[in-house]
Amino acid sequence: QNDLLARGPSRRLTAEMLRDQALFASGLLVEKQGGPSVYPYQPDGLWDEAMGRPGYPRSRRPDLYRRTLYTFWKRTAPPPASVAFDAADRSVCTARRQSTSTPLQALALLNDPQVVEAARFLGQRMLKEGGPTRADQAAWAFRVVATRAATEKERAILARLYDEEATFFTSDAKAAEKLLAVGDGKTDAALKPAELAAATSVALTILNHDAAVMRR
Repeated sequence: QNDLLARGPSRRLTAEMLRDQALFASGLLVEKQGGPSVYPYQPDGLWDEAMGRPGYPRSRRPDLYRRTLYTFWKRTAPPPASVAFDAADRSVCTARRQSTSTPLQALALLNDPQVVEAARFLGQRMLKEGGPTRADQAAWAFRVVATRAATEKERAILARLYDEEATFFTSDAKAAEKLLAVGDGKTDAALKPAELAAATSVALTILNHDAAVMRR
Protein backbone atom coordinates (compact mmCIF):
# COMPACT_ATOMS: atom_id res chain seq x y z
CA GLN A 1 0.00 0.00 0.00
CA ASN A 2 3.06 2.33 -0.07
CA ASP A 3 2.33 3.51 3.52
CA LEU A 4 5.98 3.79 4.53
CA LEU A 5 7.80 4.21 1.23
CA ALA A 6 6.91 7.68 0.02
CA ARG A 7 4.98 10.84 0.70
CA GLY A 8 4.23 13.79 -1.54
CA PRO A 9 1.53 16.18 -2.76
CA SER A 10 -1.45 14.78 -4.61
CA ARG A 11 -1.75 15.76 -8.25
CA ARG A 12 -3.33 14.53 -11.44
CA LEU A 13 -1.25 12.61 -13.92
CA THR A 14 -0.04 14.62 -16.89
CA ALA A 15 -1.66 14.33 -20.31
CA GLU A 16 1.13 12.05 -21.51
CA MET A 17 0.96 9.84 -18.42
CA LEU A 18 -2.81 9.34 -18.69
CA ARG A 19 -2.66 8.15 -22.28
CA ASP A 20 0.44 6.00 -21.81
CA GLN A 21 -1.01 4.41 -18.67
CA ALA A 22 -4.17 3.38 -20.52
CA LEU A 23 -2.14 1.93 -23.38
CA PHE A 24 0.20 0.07 -21.03
CA ALA A 25 -2.59 -1.43 -18.90
CA SER A 26 -4.41 -2.58 -22.01
CA GLY A 27 -1.33 -4.23 -23.50
CA LEU A 28 -1.43 -2.00 -26.59
CA LEU A 29 1.59 0.19 -25.81
CA VAL A 30 4.41 -0.10 -28.34
CA GLU A 31 7.62 0.55 -26.42
CA LYS A 32 9.88 1.02 -29.43
CA GLN A 33 12.32 3.87 -28.88
CA GLY A 34 13.17 6.53 -31.45
CA GLY A 35 11.89 7.04 -34.95
CA PRO A 36 9.67 9.64 -36.62
CA SER A 37 6.66 11.29 -35.03
CA VAL A 38 3.28 9.55 -35.14
CA TYR A 39 -0.31 10.71 -35.60
CA PRO A 40 -2.75 9.18 -33.08
CA TYR A 41 -6.53 9.61 -32.99
CA GLN A 42 -7.93 13.13 -33.09
CA PRO A 43 -11.30 14.61 -34.20
CA ASP A 44 -11.92 14.48 -37.94
CA GLY A 45 -11.40 17.74 -39.77
CA LEU A 46 -9.44 19.51 -37.04
CA TRP A 47 -6.49 20.30 -39.27
CA ASP A 48 -8.84 21.26 -42.09
CA GLU A 49 -10.45 23.95 -39.96
CA ALA A 50 -7.16 25.30 -38.62
CA MET A 51 -4.97 25.08 -41.70
CA GLY A 52 -7.06 25.09 -44.86
CA ARG A 53 -7.72 21.40 -45.57
CA PRO A 54 -4.21 19.87 -45.46
CA GLY A 55 -5.50 16.48 -44.25
CA TYR A 56 -4.43 14.61 -41.12
CA PRO A 57 -2.34 11.50 -41.92
CA ARG A 58 -3.52 9.37 -39.00
CA SER A 59 -1.17 6.56 -38.11
CA ARG A 60 -2.07 2.88 -38.22
CA ARG A 61 -0.84 0.22 -35.90
CA PRO A 62 1.74 -0.21 -34.52
CA ASP A 63 2.53 3.52 -34.76
CA LEU A 64 -0.94 4.32 -33.45
CA TYR A 65 0.09 2.97 -30.04
CA ARG A 66 3.47 4.64 -29.61
CA ARG A 67 4.13 6.60 -26.41
CA THR A 68 2.69 10.12 -26.36
CA LEU A 69 6.25 11.47 -26.44
CA TYR A 70 6.26 10.67 -30.18
CA THR A 71 2.98 12.42 -31.05
CA PHE A 72 3.37 14.95 -33.86
CA TRP A 73 2.68 18.44 -32.53
CA LYS A 74 1.43 21.27 -34.72
CA ARG A 75 1.22 24.52 -32.79
CA THR A 76 -1.68 25.87 -34.85
CA ALA A 77 -3.69 22.69 -34.17
CA PRO A 78 -2.24 20.88 -31.13
CA PRO A 79 -3.53 17.44 -30.05
CA PRO A 80 -6.82 18.26 -28.28
CA ALA A 81 -6.61 15.35 -25.83
CA SER A 82 -3.28 16.66 -24.56
CA VAL A 83 -4.41 20.28 -24.41
CA ALA A 84 -7.47 19.29 -22.38
CA PHE A 85 -5.13 17.99 -19.69
CA ASP A 86 -2.99 21.13 -19.53
CA ALA A 87 -0.15 20.18 -21.85
CA ALA A 88 1.81 23.31 -22.78
CA ASP A 89 0.93 24.75 -26.20
CA ARG A 90 4.65 25.14 -27.05
CA SER A 91 4.25 28.71 -28.28
CA VAL A 92 6.49 29.90 -25.45
CA CYS A 93 8.79 28.24 -22.92
CA THR A 94 6.87 26.89 -19.91
CA ALA A 95 8.73 26.27 -16.68
CA ARG A 96 5.80 24.62 -14.90
CA ARG A 97 2.47 23.38 -16.22
CA GLN A 98 -0.74 24.48 -14.61
CA SER A 99 -3.06 21.75 -13.32
CA THR A 100 -6.78 22.30 -13.72
CA SER A 101 -9.87 20.22 -13.11
CA THR A 102 -12.68 20.67 -15.62
CA PRO A 103 -15.75 18.75 -16.85
CA LEU A 104 -14.09 18.53 -20.28
CA GLN A 105 -11.36 16.34 -18.79
CA ALA A 106 -13.93 13.85 -17.50
CA LEU A 107 -15.64 13.82 -20.91
CA ALA A 108 -12.29 13.19 -22.61
CA LEU A 109 -11.41 10.27 -20.34
CA LEU A 110 -14.82 8.71 -20.90
CA ASN A 111 -15.06 9.27 -24.67
CA ASP A 112 -11.60 9.65 -26.21
CA PRO A 113 -11.32 6.82 -28.77
CA GLN A 114 -7.83 5.96 -27.51
CA VAL A 115 -9.08 5.50 -23.94
CA VAL A 116 -12.20 3.59 -25.01
CA GLU A 117 -10.10 1.31 -27.21
CA ALA A 118 -7.63 0.77 -24.37
CA ALA A 119 -10.55 -0.11 -22.10
CA ARG A 120 -11.73 -2.67 -24.68
CA PHE A 121 -8.36 -4.41 -24.67
CA LEU A 122 -8.12 -4.18 -20.88
CA GLY A 123 -11.57 -5.79 -20.80
CA GLN A 124 -10.24 -8.57 -23.02
CA ARG A 125 -7.37 -9.09 -20.59
CA MET A 126 -9.89 -9.19 -17.73
CA LEU A 127 -11.79 -12.03 -19.37
CA LYS A 128 -8.65 -14.00 -20.20
CA GLU A 129 -6.40 -13.31 -17.22
CA GLY A 130 -8.58 -11.92 -14.44
CA GLY A 131 -9.99 -15.08 -12.93
CA PRO A 132 -13.15 -17.20 -13.06
CA THR A 133 -15.70 -14.71 -11.69
CA ARG A 134 -16.69 -11.20 -12.64
CA ALA A 135 -15.74 -9.93 -9.19
CA ASP A 136 -12.26 -11.44 -9.58
CA GLN A 137 -11.88 -9.97 -13.05
CA ALA A 138 -12.87 -6.48 -11.93
CA ALA A 139 -10.54 -6.65 -8.92
CA TRP A 140 -7.70 -7.85 -11.15
CA ALA A 141 -8.17 -4.94 -13.56
CA PHE A 142 -8.28 -2.48 -10.67
CA ARG A 143 -4.99 -3.86 -9.37
CA VAL A 144 -3.38 -3.54 -12.81
CA VAL A 145 -4.43 0.09 -13.27
CA ALA A 146 -4.35 1.49 -9.73
CA THR A 147 -1.34 -0.62 -8.56
CA ARG A 148 -3.15 -1.42 -5.33
CA ALA A 149 -5.82 -3.88 -4.31
CA ALA A 150 -9.41 -2.66 -4.39
CA THR A 151 -11.16 -2.20 -1.05
CA GLU A 152 -14.14 -4.40 -0.23
CA LYS A 153 -16.48 -1.51 -1.02
CA GLU A 154 -14.78 -0.89 -4.37
CA ARG A 155 -14.90 -4.59 -5.22
CA ALA A 156 -18.62 -4.74 -4.46
CA ILE A 157 -19.40 -1.65 -6.56
CA LEU A 158 -17.36 -2.89 -9.52
CA ALA A 159 -18.92 -6.36 -9.35
CA ARG A 160 -22.42 -4.86 -9.28
CA LEU A 161 -21.55 -2.58 -12.20
CA TYR A 162 -20.21 -5.57 -14.14
CA ASP A 163 -23.46 -7.50 -13.62
CA GLU A 164 -25.58 -4.50 -14.61
CA GLU A 165 -23.55 -3.85 -17.78
CA ALA A 166 -23.65 -7.53 -18.75
CA THR A 167 -27.45 -7.53 -18.41
CA PHE A 168 -27.72 -4.34 -20.47
CA PHE A 169 -25.48 -5.47 -23.33
CA THR A 170 -27.09 -8.91 -23.42
CA SER A 171 -30.42 -7.21 -24.07
CA ASP A 172 -29.00 -4.66 -26.53
CA ALA A 173 -26.64 -6.28 -29.02
CA LYS A 174 -26.39 -3.11 -31.12
CA ALA A 175 -25.07 -1.13 -28.15
CA ALA A 176 -22.41 -3.77 -27.56
CA GLU A 177 -21.46 -3.75 -31.24
CA LYS A 178 -21.18 0.05 -31.25
CA LEU A 179 -18.92 0.11 -28.18
CA LEU A 180 -16.66 -2.66 -29.49
CA ALA A 181 -16.27 -0.88 -32.85
CA VAL A 182 -14.33 2.05 -31.32
CA GLY A 183 -10.68 2.01 -32.40
CA ASP A 184 -8.67 0.20 -35.05
CA GLY A 185 -7.55 -2.74 -32.92
CA LYS A 186 -9.32 -6.07 -33.29
CA THR A 187 -10.12 -8.01 -30.13
CA ASP A 188 -10.53 -11.77 -29.88
CA ALA A 189 -13.55 -12.76 -31.99
CA ALA A 190 -14.06 -15.84 -29.81
CA LEU A 191 -15.20 -13.71 -26.87
CA LYS A 192 -18.93 -13.08 -26.46
CA PRO A 193 -19.68 -9.47 -27.50
CA ALA A 194 -21.99 -8.81 -24.53
CA GLU A 195 -19.39 -10.05 -22.04
CA LEU A 196 -16.58 -8.10 -23.69
CA ALA A 197 -18.68 -4.93 -23.85
CA ALA A 198 -19.52 -5.27 -20.16
CA ALA A 199 -15.86 -5.80 -19.30
CA THR A 200 -14.99 -2.76 -21.44
CA SER A 201 -17.41 -0.59 -19.47
CA VAL A 202 -15.92 -1.76 -16.18
CA ALA A 203 -12.38 -1.18 -17.48
CA LEU A 204 -13.34 2.32 -18.64
CA THR A 205 -14.75 3.03 -15.18
CA ILE A 206 -11.48 1.94 -13.59
CA LEU A 207 -9.44 4.10 -15.96
CA ASN A 208 -11.57 7.05 -14.78
CA HIS A 209 -11.24 6.19 -11.08
CA ASP A 210 -9.45 8.62 -8.78
CA ALA A 211 -6.80 5.99 -8.09
CA ALA A 212 -5.97 5.85 -11.80
CA VAL A 213 -6.06 9.59 -12.48
CA MET A 214 -4.33 10.98 -9.39
CA ARG A 215 -0.86 10.50 -7.96
CA ARG A 216 -1.03 10.29 -4.17
